[in-house]
Amino acid sequence: MSTRVGRVARDTKETKIEVEVDLDGSGTVDVTTGVPFFDHMLDQLGRHGRLDLTVHAQGDLEIDEHHTTEDVGIALGQALAEAWGDRAGVERFGDSQVPIDEALTRVAVDLSGRPFLVWDVTPPVKTIGTFEVHLLKHFFEALVANARITVHVHNVSGENTHHVYESVFKAFAVALRRAVAVTGSGAVPSTKGVLQ
Repeated sequence: MSTRVGRVARDTKETKIEVEVDLDGSGTVDVTTGVPFFDHMLDQLGRHGRLDLTVHAQGDLEIDEHHTTEDVGIALGQALAEAWGDRAGVERFGDSQVPIDEALTRVAVDLSGRPFLVWDVTPPVKTIGTFEVHLLKHFFEALVANARITVHVHNVSGENTHHVYESVFKAFAVALRRAVAVTGSGAVPSTKGVLQ
C-alpha cells in the first residue's frame, strides 16, 4: 500500500486547526488544543492507535471549548478519510474492550462509508476541571460524520469520569488500529466493491 497519511487545515472565524495523521506510524503524538484534558485524550488516541498524530488548534476558548472540540473532530475525521482513501486492503472492522481500573469500555468500528455513532456513555460527573465532558460526544459525532465510519461506544462500568473517558479513547484507538490494519489483499472489503 502507498503511504497512508492525511493532512487537513481548517480555518474558520471560530477555530484554526491543522491535523496530520499517519496510519502506519508508531504512536508519536504532538497535540496542542488549549484544552488540557482533550489533549490528554487525543494523546491516548495516537499512542494506543499507533498513529503518528499531530493536532494544532487555536479556538475561541474565551467563549468555551465547544468549537475547538467539535472542529478538531471534523478535521481529524477528514484526515483519517484522506489517509485510508478507498479503504482497499484493510480489515475494515475492528473492536476492542479496554479497562482502566474500575472503568471498562467496548468499542466497535466499521470503515463502512456510512456515518453512524452509537454512544452509550454516562459519566459519573459532568466536568473534569472546567471541561464539560459531554463535548467529547460532539467530538466523536464530528469525527464519525467526516470519516464516514460507523462507531459503537459502550461504557460498561466506571466510577471515575477520567477513567471512563480514558477507557473510551483507548478502546476506540485499538479498534481503529485493528480496522485499518493492512490485509495484503488489495481488495475493497465489501460485497459491493466500494466503501463510500
